[in-house]
Amino acid sequence: MTRPTARTTGLDRPWPYAIGGLAAAAVAATALLWYGGGVRREAIPGLPDPGVVTAWALPAARLGTQVFAVATIGLLLATILLSPRDGAGLSAIGYRRLRTAGWTALAWCLCAVLALGYTLSDLLGQPAGEVVTAKTLFNFATSVNLGQALSLSALAAAAVFVTCRISLRPLGATIALGLALFAVVPPIFTGHAAGSGNHQLAVSGLLLHVVPVTLWAGGLLALALAGRAGSPHLATAVRRFSLLATACLVAVAGSGVLSAFSRLSTPADLFSSRYGQLVLVKTGLLVALAGVGWWQRRSALPALRRGERRTFARVTAVEITLFGLAIGSAVALARTPTPTGELLEEDVATALLGFPMPPPMTVGGLLTNWLPEPLFLTGALVAAGLYLAGVWRLHRRGDRWPAARTFAFLGGCAIVVAATSSGLARYGPVLFSVHMVQHLLLAMLAPILLALAGPITLALRALPKAKDPAWPGPREWLQGALGLRISAFVSHPVVALVFYVTSMYMMYFTGLYEFALRSHAAHLAMMLHFLGAGYLFFWVVIGVDPSPRQRPAAPLRMILVLVSMVLHAFLGVAIMQASSLMAAEWFNALPRTWGSSPLDDQHTAGGIAWSFGEIPTLFVVGALFIQWFRADQREQRRLDRAADRAAAEGREDDALAAYNAMLARLAQRDAAAQREDTPH
Repeated sequence: MTRPTARTTGLDRPWPYAIGGLAAAAVAATALLWYGGGVRREAIPGLPDPGVVTAWALPAARLGTQVFAVATIGLLLATILLSPRDGAGLSAIGYRRLRTAGWTALAWCLCAVLALGYTLSDLLGQPAGEVVTAKTLFNFATSVNLGQALSLSALAAAAVFVTCRISLRPLGATIALGLALFAVVPPIFTGHAAGSGNHQLAVSGLLLHVVPVTLWAGGLLALALAGRAGSPHLATAVRRFSLLATACLVAVAGSGVLSAFSRLSTPADLFSSRYGQLVLVKTGLLVALAGVGWWQRRSALPALRRGERRTFARVTAVEITLFGLAIGSAVALARTPTPTGELLEEDVATALLGFPMPPPMTVGGLLTNWLPEPLFLTGALVAAGLYLAGVWRLHRRGDRWPAARTFAFLGGCAIVVAATSSGLARYGPVLFSVHMVQHLLLAMLAPILLALAGPITLALRALPKAKDPAWPGPREWLQGALGLRISAFVSHPVVALVFYVTSMYMMYFTGLYEFALRSHAAHLAMMLHFLGAGYLFFWVVIGVDPSPRQRPAAPLRMILVLVSMVLHAFLGVAIMQASSLMAAEWFNALPRTWGSSPLDDQHTAGGIAWSFGEIPTLFVVGALFIQWFRADQREQRRLDRAADRAAAEGREDDALAAYNAMLARLAQRDAAAQREDTPH
């Protein structure tokens, strides 16, 4: 690949940008930690004190984890999205970026291990050299929530390192990117957000904040690296990153409001408290980043199209500096006390649920007493918007898309929102019967509508084809995902059935259900699993999208549906007749003074699972009959067209000729058998 003849710019030497961003992050973290009181703590005689080394080394280690996380994710983004392909494999520049991402992931892992040790020192209030040993560190990493989160992040970063070292194809880089994004998540569930009064809103809002910011900053670093590929490739990379940055900006703005709302008792705390003032500083930096992004689209992109990179180099330098300052301010915020302090557990219900015990359940309460879940709410709204955008693109092109499919998809998204954010979400942890309604909505009703809506078919028709094979786009990525071996494996009817049914039994007849009640992360994973397992099963059974493998005949699919119905009904009967209480420690500790007893409510939940599960199943059977009938009609029309073409050409239809030949062979065989039986 030849370099352009344009004048050399800073983009040809991208590492000064990374060093400048790191320096900005370090300066911001140091200054704001001192101002916010995160390290200005005087030792009080008689009270434990970890010492000045831990006070400064802990935020430094956390800063290292964030910086190297951004670098790793940026390099992986550059490998997957912002680098040309060499056929089905990585190009030389993509391969180098993948290998470099492995080394930054290793540095990320080491910083996470350091943060683990200094966090233990900080919690115990003693210098690290006195309390951090292999045994204490292992116990902290395996038995305490904060230690488990940090160790899980370190292990995931180590997995990224291994994956980057052994991968040679885009699929390996994609897996590494998924692992890197996962590694960012665990510490989120143990910070200020987890200790706020409404931890569901706070933690989910912080997830929607940290992950997009990391993608945004990492993508910007990826652009600096993409500059070495030359102006034509850089223009393509910037155009792709612009869409990602816009989506991240919207997510960061909305989640930032949620995060501030959950940690500040009054709006006045924004100005009167040190924590609120640091929030304003970080907000100002993000607003400045949005302005620089507008500057990039206004000035840098036209210059890139003309082959000039100096303007883009200046914009990139400013953006990376601002991101460094923002990351440093985030580290300082994590160590600055909030004005409301930690969660004051006024009662047992608030300590367990994260919100006060709701009043006795009524229909009006289910409709009005909402508990928004930002992740599922955002996901449903984004999915609905993308689906409508695809339908509109087909409409502008003159193509038709069935209105029934559009209503089915919007209905499925609405059910997901109702199950995760309405009054059902508030009463779900309190009443097993309400949780069972959530389960059925997410695992049965919503997936049926989503599978019948054909979102993959719509995407393949609406997304444009890539103009350059070296730069595959979303349509090619989707086609590639359908062609993977893992896709063919999970879409096997038996695998989909086992995944759908056994997971429900494991959830309720092991300790997973109570674990999901006590952990917000496990609760999110549980709801996502219900939705994903249900969608996979019904996509295999009644889906209208293309499948990685040939779908079985309609009678076999009907048998699958009936088997799932029987197993689901048996689950309901088992819950309804159980004499012991599931998640007994949770429900016995919950001070609910209204409604039926926990065991009676559990029996009600079993009855709901047994009775309600049959209604969607009958709907699926009806949809299968309709699909079967329409498939027969299409096949008959195809045969009729073939016969008409044969008649117009004065020849016998191929299918009819084959049928007549078969009859002739049977007649000859019968005649030969009769001759053998005739006595001579």
